[in-house]
Amino acid sequence: MSTSTPTAEVSVTSPVMELEKQYLLQNYSRYPLVLTRGRGCYVYDDKGKRYLDLISGIGVNALGHAHPRIVRTIRQQAALLIHTSNLYYHEYQGKLAQKLAEVSGLQRTFFTNSGTEAMEGALKMVKAHGARISPGKIEIISLENSFHGRSLGALSITGQEKYRRDFEPLLPGVHFVPANDITALEQMFSERTAGFVVEAIQGEGGIYPMRQEYLRKARELADRYDALLVFDETQCGVGRPGTYFAYQLFDPVILPDVMIAAKPIGCGLPLGFIVANERAAAAIGPGMHGSTFGGGPLATRVGLEAMEIIGELLPHIEQVGGYFRMRLTELSRHFQFIREVRGAGLMIGVQMDRPCKQMVTDAMALGLLINCTHETVLRMLPPYILTEQEVDRAVAGLKKVFAAAEKAGL
Repeated sequence: MSTSTPTAEVSVTSPVMELEKQYLLQNYSRYPLVLTRGRGCYVYDDKGKRYLDLISGIGVNALGHAHPRIVRTIRQQAALLIHTSNLYYHEYQGKLAQKLAEVSGLQRTFFTNSGTEAMEGALKMVKAHGARISPGKIEIISLENSFHGRSLGALSITGQEKYRRDFEPLLPGVHFVPANDITALEQMFSERTAGFVVEAIQGEGGIYPMRQEYLRKARELADRYDALLVFDETQCGVGRPGTYFAYQLFDPVILPDVMIAAKPIGCGLPLGFIVANERAAAAIGPGMHGSTFGGGPLATRVGLEAMEIIGELLPHIEQVGGYFRMRLTELSRHFQFIREVRGAGLMIGVQMDRPCKQMVTDAMALGLLINCTHETVLRMLPPYILTEQEVDRAVAGLKKVFAAAEKAGL
C-alpha cells in the first residue's frame, strides 16, 4: 500500500446519520462510520467492511463482541427477570458484591449505572465522612489533567478546564495538584481535607501512570488527616492493567478507602460500582443514597460472569499487553514524532509531538479503530481477548499511518 495519506472508506452520510442530525442533541463529534455488528475483536460497518477494534467502546467491550458466555448469560437472564428495583432482593447482587470484595480487598459495594454515577456516590461518601468529623472538613483534592465524569459533581473534580468552563461555578472546596508531585500533595492536605480522588493511571488525560511512592504518600496523608483515599478505576481497572485493579500493580498493594469502576464489568450493559472499606461505607446510612436501575438482575448476572472470565484472562492481558507495547516501542525508533509509549496491560497510550486526530481517521481507512485523547495521545483499549497475531496486524497498519503522517508532515 502507498504511504500517502489513507482515504477513509466510510460513508460521508447515510440515513442513519441524517436521522441523528435531525433528532439528537448535537453534542457528539462522531466519526462517519455506521457499525452494524461485532464478533470477537472485530466490528463491521454497514458496507460489510471489517475493523479491528482497538478502542472497544472506550474500554467497555473488554471481552470483545458477542462473547459466547456473555451472550448466553444475557439470553438466559433476559427470559427470567430484567429489573426488580432495589425494593426487593434478587440472587445476583449479593453474589457480585461478594466477588468484588474478594478481588478488591474492600468490603461493601453499591451498584450504579456508570462510572460517573459511581463517582457521584463516592463524592457523597467523602462529604458525609468529613461532615461526621467536623463541619469544616469539606475539601476534596484531585489531580490536574484528571477526568472523572460529566455530571456536575464529577466535573468539579476533573482537572481539565476545557470540560469545566461551560458549567462553572461548580462544587466549592476542590483543589487541584500536579500528578506525582509529592511536595504539592503534602502542602495541600490539611484538617479540612475530606478526601483525595485519583486515577492510578489517568485515562482521558493521556494514559499517565501514578508512581508507587506518590500513591503511598497519598495513603499516608489520608490516614494522617482522617480523609478518604478514593481510586477512580473506571478506565484503568477491572482487568485492564493485567490485574483486577490498577492499585494492585504495586507490591505491597496500596488499598484505597473507596474505589469506583464501571466499563468492562457490564460488557456493554450499564453497570458500575462503588466498593468501600467499612470505615468509608459507614458514612452512608439508610435513605442517604439510591439508584433505580443500579444492580438489576440482568446487569449483575452479566457482571458476575464477566468477572469470572476476566479472572481467567489476567495472565493473557499482561502478556499480550507487554507484547503490544514492545512492538509500539519498536515503531517509535523509526518515527521521531513518537515521544513515548505508556500504560499497563491493555491500556496503552502513544504520546506524539503533534495532534493526532488525523491519524485516527487514517487508521480507520485501514480497518483499525483507535482513539485520540488529550490532543496528542493515541489511546488503545483493545479487548482482553486480543491475540499477538492481531497485535501484529495492528502494528502493520499503524506503521502505514505513521509513514503517511511523516510524509505529509502532519
